[in-house]
Amino acid sequence: MLGYVTAQGRGTGDRLLYDLAGKLRAEGFRIAGAVQSNVDRPDTPRCDMFLEILAGAETVRISQNLGRGASGCRLDPQGLERAVGLVIAALDGPVDLVIINKFGKQESEIGRGFRPVFAAALERGLPVLTSVTAGQTEAFLDFAGPLAENLRGDPDVLLAWARAAAGRGAAA
Repeated sequence: MLGYVTAQGRGTGDRLLYDLAGKLRAEGFRIAGAVQSNVDRPDTPRCDMFLEILAGAETVRISQNLGRGASGCRLDPQGLERAVGLVIAALDGPVDLVIINKFGKQESEIGRGFRPVFAAALERGLPVLTSVTAGQTEAFLDFAGPLAENLRGDPDVLLAWARAAAGRGAAA
């Protein structure tokens, strides 16, 4: 099972999955993966990006400050790879569900990022939930094939899907 939501608007998918992870943890779900939080900075229009590792208490910064005039990608590849390693290690523990913050440019254009986590989780038969930006949908569908299940970006829909995927029924 590979559920995904195509979120519209900056940070919408991040917030949906972050909030969902909190609700599922409160219900006792054992979750592996990572959810993104963004922290606005008053000195720049760009935010700082962090990944909360769901199977532990660690938060990994995945953005780098390139300076005011910089226009390049500010993703910190070392931070991202560190987060990926932590999540892959967590897949060996008891896991009900995997949440991966997004299938983004790293996963689609370069074939890196969380792509190995998707593969490892699915090989273990674990349900996976992610967000896909509109610009990456085609690459995601090429990657996921018939495993992909498009979900509405509604918190109740995502909660019901997660419960059902983890074998806990569709409603609380």
